[in-house]
Amino acid sequence: MLEISPEKIAHVIIRAREYDSGVNAWAHNGQRAGHGTRAELAEFIAGLNDDEKASLVAVMWIGRDTFTADDLAEAIETAKLEKRSPTESYLMGEPQLADYLEAGMDALGISPEAAEDDLQHPV
Repeated sequence: MLEISPEKIAHVIIRAREYDSGVNAWAHNGQRAGHGTRAELAEFIAGLNDDEKASLVAVMWIGRDTFTADDLAEAIETAKLEKRSPTESYLMGEPQLADYLEAGMDALGISPEAAEDDLQHPV
């Protein structure tokens, strides 16, 4: 069972896309602000509990075709057992993080678009 909310995964996807695309790359004072997005993403991932981190890694692996959706429990357990570096460093080192997370959510039957819309249009 996935131990992270779709909204938290969507938050990582949105921030990873912003970081990758350079959105908000320049602050109002003309200084480069891209590090703010990177730092925010790293802090968000670091702030997740261990179960959420393992689930996030598992979703990325499923999106990358390292595991199938049917192997979710095994992927989560493997993520817990094989953790060697901070999760934020591992995930942010993956150039296609947002794409893999979206593909993983899709494979698990979770709509990444709906979760992203919920974040961007709060009720």
